Amino acid sequence: MKRTFIFAVLGVLTLLFCLQAQRGGPPSASADLSTLEPLSATTGSINFNAIAILRWYAANLTAGFSVGNGPQGVAFDGADVWVANSNSNTVTELQANNGKVLGTFTVGNFPSGVAFDGANIWVTNKNSNNVTKLQASTGAILGTFPVGNFPSGVAFDGAHIWVANLLADVPPYQGNVTELAGDGTVLGTFNVGNNPTGVVFDGANIWVTNEMSATVTKLQASNGTVLGTFNVGTNPQGVAFDGSHIWVANAGSNSVTKLQASTGSMLGTFAVGSSPIGLAFNGGSIWVANSGGNSVTKLGAESGTNLGSFEVGSFPFGVAFDGANIWVTNQNSNTVSKL
Repeated sequence: MKRTFIFAVLGVLTLLFCLQAQRGGPPSASADLSTLEPLSATTGSINFNAIAILRWYAANLTAGFSVGNGPQGVAFDGADVWVANSNSNTVTELQANNGKVLGTFTVGNFPSGVAFDGANIWVTNKNSNNVTKLQASTGAILGTFPVGNFPSGVAFDGAHIWVANLLADVPPYQGNVTELAGDGTVLGTFNVGNNPTGVVFDGANIWVTNEMSATVTKLQASNGTVLGTFNVGTNPQGVAFDGSHIWVANAGSNSVTKLQASTGSMLGTFAVGSSPIGLAFNGGSIWVANSGGNSVTKLGAESGTNLGSFEVGSFPFGVAFDGANIWVTNQNSNTVSKL
């Protein structure tokens, strides 16, 4: 079933590559968000929003599961959950419906971020200054590609991979993001703020959190042009898109900030737990990993209302949604929690 899914998505992604030039503007107001498919069955148009909110796969059918040492980033590939184990230099593949370990694969030094491109898993190796590409169906390594210094967050825009590099090696020594083609070719490197950490795609643009600048940078995905820099809370880390808004976890402010994706306008700041790092959208709510509180907070995506706090493992870091459940990596427990 997984192989059939992968081939189906590959066909769609081929179309996305061919129509990449059509992406210049933001998603239209009529974008079909009711379907989970990246290509609308009703209009035939590309649904970049479906890709951006990571809901372009069928939903799969609460517990805790052991992984490697120091799990950080986490991503769902439509069938399985992939976890970057920062202290083991590995990624673990778990079956989403039951948490069974399907494989553990060696990558670079201190893997941190994880993203799925429809066929492959991309992992940032923070202390190796590169990214590893693995075939999602087998775990086979398809390549290791150099990027900037201390790569952290990673995202897929429907055609290319974007990597946030914490430090630049040329003046003015601010951080940057690297854009990679599917074959690992560097397509561009673009300056953002200081210590870029998280990165997300909103259907037309790339958003990057700048930890030491207390800002997020918005870049046009088609050419890397900076469209704006917007203030958020202190030490912004993770970032997520809900179809209309950008959500940022502010680790130093114990809060999350909600921005209008089209303009960057701040729509609200909402208190969560201690030192929030990762966050994810599940179709109706924002889930936030509070690293200092060993909990996750659930916020209503419309209003920011606190809908509850739930205990997980020690030092929760990354969050992912699998179409039915929330997965949280617990860095100090060497586990992932399924909610």
